[in-house]
Amino acid sequence: MDNDAKSITLQLLDYCRSNDWAGYEPYDVLNSRLVSGLPMLDSRVPRLVLTQFLKRSPVNIRAALRIPKTQNPKAIGLFLSALVNLNRAGIQTGDGDISYLIERLVALKSTTAPYWCWGYNFPWQTRTVLVPRWAPNLVCTTFAAAGLLDVFELRQDETLLKMAVSAAEYILNELYWTRDEVCGFGYPLPEVRNQVHNANLLAAALFCRIYTLTGQEKFLEPALRAARYSVQQQYPDGRWDYGQGSTQKWVDNFHTGFNLSALRAIGRTMDTTEFEESVALGFRFWRQHFFREDGAVRYYHDRTYPIDTHCVAQSLITLLDLRDLDPGNAALAQSIFEWARDRMWDKKKHYFYYRILRSCTIRTSYMRWTQAWMLLGLTMLVSPPAVLDANSRRPALAEVRS
Repeated sequence: MDNDAKSITLQLLDYCRSNDWAGYEPYDVLNSRLVSGLPMLDSRVPRLVLTQFLKRSPVNIRAALRIPKTQNPKAIGLFLSALVNLNRAGIQTGDGDISYLIERLVALKSTTAPYWCWGYNFPWQTRTVLVPRWAPNLVCTTFAAAGLLDVFELRQDETLLKMAVSAAEYILNELYWTRDEVCGFGYPLPEVRNQVHNANLLAAALFCRIYTLTGQEKFLEPALRAARYSVQQQYPDGRWDYGQGSTQKWVDNFHTGFNLSALRAIGRTMDTTEFEESVALGFRFWRQHFFREDGAVRYYHDRTYPIDTHCVAQSLITLLDLRDLDPGNAALAQSIFEWARDRMWDKKKHYFYYRILRSCTIRTSYMRWTQAWMLLGLTMLVSPPAVLDANSRRPALAEVRS
């Protein structure tokens, strides 16, 4: 185990804990107590402009705008998975933190749906719709449920399994849709019928995991249909666009990493090699296009900047998930960590910076986008191979009582 990586992992864990697992968000400008009531923000374009300005600003003015630090359910799910990794690696038990974070997921549950489901802790203006604060969505719900399942497998607490099953039912009953040969999940709102590949594959991976744990057949066919649809949209060179919409034709690092890790999880969970050719093809493209020789991680496949810590974290996760595909994956993961440690780690405050641009570094700390993802990636980096192998084993069938 790399002692420097272990030390930084524990320092980052202390930073997140000391901040009550709460922080700022790249898209949280509409949480401002100063600007949220301005008449100009009744329109889409001003909301987009203000959001992008704050996100891109090298100076963090959120305190002046009276934007509070808040807890994010997706981040809490990631923190739970990270703490389980540390527990299994024998580095920390995390028992008190795990129990507290589960309590916070319970408290942050969406009140607008009769399921266990979660949404973002800020209103979010997309290119087309305004998503209300706490409106449940697939991405938040998927990662919260994954964290609960990780703790369930550690503690065998059926309450957590029931919560995760309910989350999967929300995604299946409220978000899943089909039309002829096309299928997808409503995101970021149920009525927005997208074909976003990482959403398809993340949901499919969760459904497969729930099916294997509970034997509930209703999750299996939608999972495989969604996975097969997104695999069919993969280009011959291995890349995926973010989605099938006309405004979704970009290729980036961390969404590609989501796709690869989710497909590998489906294969392991279902004990099938059906998707391995797609994984191998996508992995080759990803390895060839998203990494510089010095360990820097590209955001887009065709240019280096921005260098974003979210991409750094997902690179660690996917490289270690797929380490059997290339004997150099572990060494590349270590090189990526060292590059980020030297250029993106605040040695005094113990958190990772947001982004490096061609002209400057944005040193803002984002709890979900940056710290939660880096903590999860680092816990995989410091885990012995036997722990990573144990994490990937297919779970045993369990009973969920109504």
